[in-house]
Amino acid sequence: QVQLVESGGGLVQAGGSLRLSCVASGRTFSNYNMGWFRQTPGKERDLVAVISWSGRSTYYADSVKGRFTISRDNAKNILYLQMNNLKPEDTAVYSCAASGALMTQKISEYDYWGQGTQVTVSS
Repeated sequence: QVQLVESGGGLVQAGGSLRLSCVASGRTFSNYNMGWFRQTPGKERDLVAVISWSGRSTYYADSVKGRFTISRDNAKNILYLQMNNLKPEDTAVYSCAASGALMTQKISEYDYWGQGTQVTVSS
């Protein structure tokens, strides 16, 4: 089992920045590829970014490329999402997830999920 707890969400004006954190406990954090996802009411969960277990490989959704940065600190068991130049359309609940499979964009291949943290961007 891997337990994941997100923090860092909040209310920010358009153009502002937030940094989300996801603290992992349980099994060895560095064994897992990690991802950030987001969801708004009535819509499906969308991939935001993924990072390999080593941190050397990353992938971003087109909608956040150039604005968001995913990173991890395996020594501290923490996953980060730095979000810059936020837009109202970034408003969502952001969740982190862990995958024991190869680095993947498929939501179905993520085994463990956090509860999520709300990000609200005002115009």
